[in-house]
Amino acid sequence: MRVLVVGGGGREHALAWKLAQSPVLETLFVAPGNPGMESLAKCVGIGAEEIDALVEFARAERIDLVVPGPEAPLALGLADRLAAAGIACFGPTEAAARLESSKRFTKEICDEAGIPTAGWASFTDAGAARAYLDEHPAPIVIKADGLAAGKGVVVAATDEEAREAVAAMLEGGLHGASGAEIVIEECLIGTEISLFAICDGEAAVFCGTASDHKRVGDGDTGPNTGGMGAIAPPPAASGAVIGAAMERIVRPALRTMARRGTPFRGFLFAGLMLTASGPRLIEFNVRFGDPECETLLPLLRTDLLPVLADAARGRLDPETRLDWRDGAAATVVMAAKGYPGAYERGHPIDLAGVAGLPETTVFQAGTARRDGALVSAGGRVLAVTATGDDLREAIDRAYVAVRRIGFPGGFCRRDIGAKAV
Repeated sequence: MRVLVVGGGGREHALAWKLAQSPVLETLFVAPGNPGMESLAKCVGIGAEEIDALVEFARAERIDLVVPGPEAPLALGLADRLAAAGIACFGPTEAAARLESSKRFTKEICDEAGIPTAGWASFTDAGAARAYLDEHPAPIVIKADGLAAGKGVVVAATDEEAREAVAAMLEGGLHGASGAEIVIEECLIGTEISLFAICDGEAAVFCGTASDHKRVGDGDTGPNTGGMGAIAPPPAASGAVIGAAMERIVRPALRTMARRGTPFRGFLFAGLMLTASGPRLIEFNVRFGDPECETLLPLLRTDLLPVLADAARGRLDPETRLDWRDGAAATVVMAAKGYPGAYERGHPIDLAGVAGLPETTVFQAGTARRDGALVSAGGRVLAVTATGDDLREAIDRAYVAVRRIGFPGGFCRRDIGAKAV
């Protein structure tokens, strides 16, 4: 098969790394890719949101399957355009991608499907939102309705924080058009995990669980980020929890989307809160998580490419069971100093010290080459992943690798997985 992965971050590096292992792969392209993928695929200088150019490239190169990594090209209709060109895409249509691109839409799907989730209301007027807050005191959650790169959520611990978030989004334009409408919802209490499913419009196959670390600082302090690390599987993700989530959340969502005429194909990412009454949906995303993808794929033994190809064509066997190695995985993200705020680019990176470390892979996210040398080029720069017979071993191996990486312009959290062990 001739395959095109769309994107240039750590998630896409992990997808390319896994797909490159498939015996049915003929040629792998990544657009735009990054230096870490150069040994795995042919990197193409096309941005992930350059829809016209991506479709033309896929047509010219006789691509059999396109695998988009990030959500933005899906929200822009990449899957629709590829379908019109007769090219299979493992990702949802623009209409189905609204499960991520609109928080209000997802809540409406939950109400229609009977999916357990937080109580909610949506607003475009700041005054009406403040009146709602008067009747619903903190803790409470304020979300930008649209895409905000993982930074559009405020978990307000006080009434003042909630009002500040409303003002920043609706009156201050903090997230631009994505924050012109907000969703205010009940603050769920429990343990948060991420669950993934491979979907073909009707069938869903379980694709692992992970626990992301969103806050920038140790002890879950500081602002939210795109993710500073992850572990898999989380201790709380029992078979009973997974079964309940698939039957009460994932499959009802698929049935409802299909009934509406917008069937969902792709990775469905369910952010779950495990409450005293069972798993409840926090939100859906329409792609693999990042850094959860980098954490889970090193544990997966199954050849992923045929499964994605079947799902993209609506031929997924609902009885498929993916094969996972025993043990656990941990990912530590190394970010540029200043992230998630303003950060510098161009800092040198030396990966020589990690060569040969057991069960350890460094996925590149925000990197580039300058005069032949590897340098930082983004906020999240490296995703350092290790596997082990148990979570403690995986965490220890990941931090051994972190200490051996030369990246003076970077930092990481030092407590990834600490609560779990």
